[in-house]
Amino acid sequence: MQIKVFATGGTIDKVYYDKNSDFEVGEPQAEVILGQSNVDLEFSVESILKKDSIDFTEEDRAMIRAKVEAETVSRIIITHGTDTMVQTAQLLFDITDKTIVFTGSMLPARFKDSDAVFNIGCATMAVQTLPAGVYIVINGRVFDPRTTKKNLQLKRFEAI
Repeated sequence: MQIKVFATGGTIDKVYYDKNSDFEVGEPQAEVILGQSNVDLEFSVESILKKDSIDFTEEDRAMIRAKVEAETVSRIIITHGTDTMVQTAQLLFDITDKTIVFTGSMLPARFKDSDAVFNIGCATMAVQTLPAGVYIVINGRVFDPRTTKKNLQLKRFEAI
């Protein structure tokens, strides 16, 4: 089974720069995480954006959709910023011939206490076992993007 990972930026790929006391989106961490986890399946990672999802434009979302539609692999993980993950996932909902799993993290993958490794692991299992459709997999749960929201106070996703 092949899995394609599209990295779009977001907190999961952020790097802290002491010089500016700020975060910037760095290289995709999904490949590092899957490699360090000794994953024994065929996967490839393609960086298609390096943005915080708050800064995504409609053109960015259209490009993500075009990449997914053009992809020949039918099992796709999209790493995405959590702030607008639901919005982007909803735009792909009518793609019915692929299993598309969105995931991300509340803290950068490079942080010791990040949820990134857990979320990438859950997304990898989910993309292999779920039927075709669009899902958000985060916080140990599988969500339907049509009935999901990010709870800013609790820093997790929940069904609505």
